[in-house]
Amino acid sequence: MDELVFVVPELCHKKAAEEFKREFFDQGESVINGSALLDQMDYEDWCENTRRNRRPETARADWVSADTFFVFRKGDGKLVGVIDLRHDISGNEFLSAYGGHIGYSVRPSERRKGYAFQMLRMALAHEKVLGLSRVMLGCYCDNLASKRTIERCGGRLAETKPYLDGKPMDVYWIEL
Repeated sequence: MDELVFVVPELCHKKAAEEFKREFFDQGESVINGSALLDQMDYEDWCENTRRNRRPETARADWVSADTFFVFRKGDGKLVGVIDLRHDISGNEFLSAYGGHIGYSVRPSERRKGYAFQMLRMALAHEKVLGLSRVMLGCYCDNLASKRTIERCGGRLAETKPYLDGKPMDVYWIEL
């Protein structure tokens, strides 16, 4: 499997980010999970947003402090994913009920190659360094690939409940 690397988003990544985003939209996916709103913002504003969210003092009032990374494949430098690692979800009703500590997406053309598993393992190590002893993740019940990835990384199903759109979702916890 190709080695992946987490990279803090910078303005120099704009072209890669725009292509990444366009691929989701071209596939009919309007939401890029774990992207800290990349799917809803201009790139420059998004970079500033993710930079501010790194610190609790400057994080958006409706969010939490988090580290957002692009995930690049080392061999060819292709942007294959994005991941948002939230430091503490207790103060955010949405994240503590649905979103969890970790959100991520793999670009459509790079799915089914083991990247989500590798990204989640890397994320768990990062969250452990932050001092967390366990993390929550959520996914739709019909997202079998995500469920398998979470379970392979030690996820234990805690509950199944309706998401905001009414679709059933699973909530998992992973002990670090």
